Amino acid sequence: MLSQKTRYTIRAFQHLADHWGKGQVQLADIAEAQNIPPKFLTVILSEMAREGLLISQRGRDGGYQLALPPIDISYGDLVRLTRGSLALVPCASRNAHEHCKNCLPERECRMRSLMLKVRDDTAAILDRISLADPIRMEALFETEDAAQ
Repeated sequence: MLSQKTRYTIRAFQHLADHWGKGQVQLADIAEAQNIPPKFLTVILSEMAREGLLISQRGRDGGYQLALPPIDISYGDLVRLTRGSLALVPCASRNAHEHCKNCLPERECRMRSLMLKVRDDTAAILDRISLADPIRMEALFETEDAAQ
């Protein structure tokens, strides 16, 4: 599952992408529109500014804006920056690989092979979709029908 931090980051960046080219967006406006606690949002946006994805301006007329066009920021970028990896298990991570405790040797582990495939397919999807891509809202009843 995505962490709360990752979900808040994605929602904040979607909000900023919606305001691309319109100047600074105040933190309070993002927090209110996206239902994100302002203190937590401050931490998130400061981290993303240090990573070079946001421009922040202090002061009464200050706020935040994307440092790059929305088309240049993928959902994969945001997940990796906030979560560290797209892998569901440590042995399937590309950037933070660790041997799993209490497991088989990696060359014999079919679960690892499966998780590598899941990671690669997840990365392909999240890296292909940028903040500029429209995300179609699914109606609740469509989701419920598909689950049945």
